[in-house]
Amino acid sequence: MRVAMIGTGYVGLVSGACFADFGHVVTCIDKDPSKIERLERGEIPIFEPGLDDLVARNVREGRLFFTLEGAEAIKAADAVFIAVGTPTRRGDGHADLSYVYAAAEEIAGLIEDFTVIVTKSTVPVGTGDEVEAIIRRVRPDAQFAVVSNPEFLREGAAIEDFKRPDRVVVGTEDERAQAVMRDLYRPLSLNETPIVFTGRRTSELIKYAANAFLAMKITFINEMADLCEKVGADVQQVAKGIGLDKRIGGKFLNAGPGYGGSCFPKDTIALVKTAQDFGAPTRLIETTVEVNDARKKAMAGKIAAAIGATDLTGKTIGVLGVTFKPNTDDMRDAPSLDILPALQAMGARVQAYDPEGAREAAHMLPGVDFKAGAYEAAEGIDALVILTEWDQFRALDLDRLKLLMKVPVVVDLRNVYKASEMVRHGFTYASIGRG
Repeated sequence: MRVAMIGTGYVGLVSGACFADFGHVVTCIDKDPSKIERLERGEIPIFEPGLDDLVARNVREGRLFFTLEGAEAIKAADAVFIAVGTPTRRGDGHADLSYVYAAAEEIAGLIEDFTVIVTKSTVPVGTGDEVEAIIRRVRPDAQFAVVSNPEFLREGAAIEDFKRPDRVVVGTEDERAQAVMRDLYRPLSLNETPIVFTGRRTSELIKYAANAFLAMKITFINEMADLCEKVGADVQQVAKGIGLDKRIGGKFLNAGPGYGGSCFPKDTIALVKTAQDFGAPTRLIETTVEVNDARKKAMAGKIAAAIGATDLTGKTIGVLGVTFKPNTDDMRDAPSLDILPALQAMGARVQAYDPEGAREAAHMLPGVDFKAGAYEAAEGIDALVILTEWDQFRALDLDRLKLLMKVPVVVDLRNVYKASEMVRHGFTYASIGRG
């Protein structure tokens, strides 16, 4: 099949490359000349494990193309995917749909035969109706169907998630569109992947409901962690004890400094705003947003308490990891963006290392001294903070680490290490929710 993918951001690039790997012919379209130039040179603008090889192979085999001018690809396409950004709109918290609607306008003027227009971007309920209205207004004679097909990709495991998903959700009641979507995802039938066909509005809400539930689950275990610290319990054992219950499950029960990233922060806020607009407020999600925001801000105080000072003037703090999670270079709404400036405001010097995020983070965290490695970030510091649980931070040479540090204080905000091991190596050790 022929696919046009509008947008070469995280979702568009991963989805386009994976569809090409399924055997479809995919053209990825973007209005950013520098991004298209980089992709045509074989440079991947985001860090995602395995994506560079996947893109290179499918370009080499003639199934994946990149272009600034998408007219011909859209005209020839069986399906046109809208995979543009929907950031939080300044001022009111709603999702900014201007890029989605601009894409719809562009598509409307180009489609010829029956075309399935697929919204892959995360959009509020009713967006598909508006996309359909835009296309119908511009081209009343056009043969098309607008479909919702939300993505459920985890950064750092996106290729695996696309090729071996828990489910594929497709929102359409148009039989011709259903047939096209079945053909697009036919390679997944080998894995017996469930394809859930729903109404379009239901599909749009499924995406928001899924992310809001996971965000709420993270926030729940973080609140349990706070309680564990007060009563002398271990949040990791609590998480294990409740996670073995199949009704709860063990995923997303790792206590930490709060959720961040490209999805949970903006999607929870957008769901709250949509629910308020329709007179059905989501109190649990509203509270989740408030608690998570407060948690990220509170972490600097936790670090200062471990050091034993409220004024950190003259102190140097080393930080391992600044991206919102490992295996990505994504800094969007990362806890580090709250925590590091708060430490600086207390007077601390901050030096940090991240395997992939330093280039992006340098623009967002002024005054932070980025180092070339974990041990360089530990030299001469008064405390070391583990903020992102990259694998390379899980087995540090603790004796070497202690020799490098001025004061052997470790604040482990991801519970990577065992307290007994850290104490045995002579560290003052603080973690999350472990008494």
